[in-house]
Amino acid sequence: MNGDLIVMRSPLRICARGFCRWLLSRTGRPCGREDLQLPAVVFSPHFDDETLACGGTILKKKAAGADVKIVFMTDGSRSHRNLMPADQLSKLRMQEGVAASIALGLRKDDVYLLKLEEGKVGKQQDAAVAGAFDLLSKHKPAEIYIPCGRDVHPDHVATNRAVLAAVRQCGLDVVVNEYPVWFWRQWPWVGVRVNMRRQTREIWKTSFRSRCGLQLVRDFRHLVCIRDVLDRKRAALNRHRSQMTRLAQGWAILRDMDQGDFLDCFFQDHEVFRRYRVAGGQMVDSLGAVQ
Repeated sequence: MNGDLIVMRSPLRICARGFCRWLLSRTGRPCGREDLQLPAVVFSPHFDDETLACGGTILKKKAAGADVKIVFMTDGSRSHRNLMPADQLSKLRMQEGVAASIALGLRKDDVYLLKLEEGKVGKQQDAAVAGAFDLLSKHKPAEIYIPCGRDVHPDHVATNRAVLAAVRQCGLDVVVNEYPVWFWRQWPWVGVRVNMRRQTREIWKTSFRSRCGLQLVRDFRHLVCIRDVLDRKRAALNRHRSQMTRLAQGWAILRDMDQGDFLDCFFQDHEVFRRYRVAGGQMVDSLGAVQ
């Protein structure tokens, strides 16, 4: 075993990850059935974020009778652009997004495609806000799901800002559930190699800024137990074939990330959210205190 893998799979990291998981389960607030019944709109920057971060929650909400919509912000044109023409890749990923949504219990007309250029949501902020505003005004959900504002990927950060801006423009009183995707990519949730390639340096930086996983435990306190729907969540994620199946030589898939540690973060017993309420343009925490 080389030095990289020794660092990635060290006993210290295994113990630290186990401790963080235990701390999440002990300090988090379990989701109640009344929360699962709330109508919701899930905003997904890319095709697969909705299933990775919220797939189990969507399944549980549909089982509880909730009306759920999924909004895909981008066109999916860039993930493997060196191996497939952009228009063909975009069409494929849109089809996969709809198929995964159906596997999560939605109908085709519950799925919306804003088709912003992938990787450039921040440069299309006005269009992102306008698209979110139209859908929020139409459906008036009781809660929304958005990527967390510290999720590293610029499309995720821009989606967070655009949707919250649209919420304020609509004047909605809505529960916000911020979900982590790339924020999971920190030690000890994933291993860190000893070499100093760019991605490794980013993981180290995120780890130190978030106090090695403890900030995630502190902030993402709303827990939805998905133990009973993990198989269905996995089946839905497999509908994103371009992300889960090697379609050509050199085709990167999610399982390649961090020796599989990154993907495993989404198949724990709970999905986790930073949950708060926005009312009158202000953020209100779960205890009612204005922040």
